[in-house]
Amino acid sequence: MSTSDKGRVYVDEDVGKDGSSAAGTEQAPYKSLLYAHTQHPPSDGQQYLTRKSETGPVSEDGDPAARLEWKPATKSALKKVGNLYEQHKKKVAKSDELAIREKQEAEKRQRALELAKKTKISQDPSLPKAFKIRLNEKDPKIVKLRSGTSKEDVDYEAGRGSRVRVTGRVHRLRSQKDVIFATLQDGYGFLQCVFTGDLVKTYDAMTLTLETSIEVYGEMWEVPPKQHAPDDRELHADYFEIIGKAAGDKEAITSRVAPDSDPQTLYDNRHLVLRGENSSSVMKVRAAVLRAFRQTYEEITPTCLEVTPPCMVQTQVEGGATLFAFDYYGEKAYLTQSSQLYLETCLPSLGNVFCVAPSFRAEKSLTRRHLSEYTHIEAELDFISFDDLLVHLELVMSRVVEIALSHPQTAKLIKELHPDFHAPERPFKRMRYSDAIDWLREHEISNEEGMPHTFGDDIAEAAERKMTDIINRPIFLTHFPVEIKAFYMKKDPEDLRVTQSVDCLMPGVGEIVGGSMRMEDYEELMAAYEREGIDPAPYYWYTDQRKYVALHSCVPR
Repeated sequence: MSTSDKGRVYVDEDVGKDGSSAAGTEQAPYKSLLYAHTQHPPSDGQQYLTRKSETGPVSEDGDPAARLEWKPATKSALKKVGNLYEQHKKKVAKSDELAIREKQEAEKRQRALELAKKTKISQDPSLPKAFKIRLNEKDPKIVKLRSGTSKEDVDYEAGRGSRVRVTGRVHRLRSQKDVIFATLQDGYGFLQCVFTGDLVKTYDAMTLTLETSIEVYGEMWEVPPKQHAPDDRELHADYFEIIGKAAGDKEAITSRVAPDSDPQTLYDNRHLVLRGENSSSVMKVRAAVLRAFRQTYEEITPTCLEVTPPCMVQTQVEGGATLFAFDYYGEKAYLTQSSQLYLETCLPSLGNVFCVAPSFRAEKSLTRRHLSEYTHIEAELDFISFDDLLVHLELVMSRVVEIALSHPQTAKLIKELHPDFHAPERPFKRMRYSDAIDWLREHEISNEEGMPHTFGDDIAEAAERKMTDIINRPIFLTHFPVEIKAFYMKKDPEDLRVTQSVDCLMPGVGEIVGGSMRMEDYEELMAAYEREGIDPAPYYWYTDQRKYVALHSCVPR
């Protein structure tokens, strides 16, 4: 400030700035009176001059130049800001005190870490030889648990707990004054390891982070009464080695994929999200369901043989708008939308067949019904009727659930993921599309345009789910109009407006399965190509199936 401005601090509430670019001068005023106080605390002779150069009051004759006049801050404004300034000083003092404490703690920890580097541990050769186990090994014939208490950190005696060696990643970590609890996981199970004595004084123990890979030696114990640990057991460590140390601090996995992270962050870091208990449980249940499908297709009569259709194709199945196109050595090709047409070619020589394969849909959306890639379970059955198809679907779905729930570990995971889940109620309700339209109208459930449903509407997911949840039992929704179904679906001989098609709707989920009978007439198939504007040339192999006819149906998804 100039000599003439000494003791004066300028505040322009319209154009001033609170920051390093302002100086509190007439040329570079502050924006707020509080900030002026923080930069120039009140003192004898200190004067705060204020104005609103753009929005302030004008003179009696309307001259806006009055806004440019600097006036001393009012007593009421100074009193109000004075209270805020006192609060600010207390906040700053507290922050400074906290910073000092944090600095002291950091220095203390650094000294402790330097001291910890000098602490070395080694295996005690007098201890029983450790044998390696997976973290889920609970067979009492292999691993004996010690019970009771001991005054010693490590106290092996004849008949006590087994001394084992385990490897895993630190999944949970809790440190107390003289003990560290680290729960390891290896993809097979969890095991709590307890570190005490010199082990907790080492540099590796003091800098242990989540997801660090570690090998631990120790004695297996029962968990003390009123305490909790996975499988009610724990390993009392007597030695450990770090295999690979994971990042900590700002790069810790809990910072990268925090539970409250936005969905897009979790999508981008799915490789880390998979390490969480919820995501890994989903993957394990998924694997169990796939096993159950394969077992079911082996059990049913006649059995279904698993085949592996191609993923690169030159034909569409579910509409050209959702095709992922690419150049195949100068020819146009696509990622498959469905393997069902290829499965048909296997029927004459292999009998009923199924596949577990990826399907692709070019639908850019984040809903659970629109996935760019997903695993598709599809089957083709030969020489059956439409009623046979519905019986088959109900049998397969019910049996898959039964098999999955019969496995204790899978049943436990399902219960944790979905506490209200129960096997679908049988028999499944059968409802024709036309009856569903009537039901939706009677219950005043509108279509996507907000209008009453009419025959020919492609019933939207929201309406389907609402209907299913109200009825509250599995529904076979059948006989959809020709116009809203795929070109290859067989028309109902008793009503040529509709197809012999079905969607299975489950309460709380919606559609989970779709299927249909196939048209077997050559001329009818050629007319369907023309109706849908499809060039039949790339489908020559599919059209050939109609020259050498077989009666069959499809069970996709």
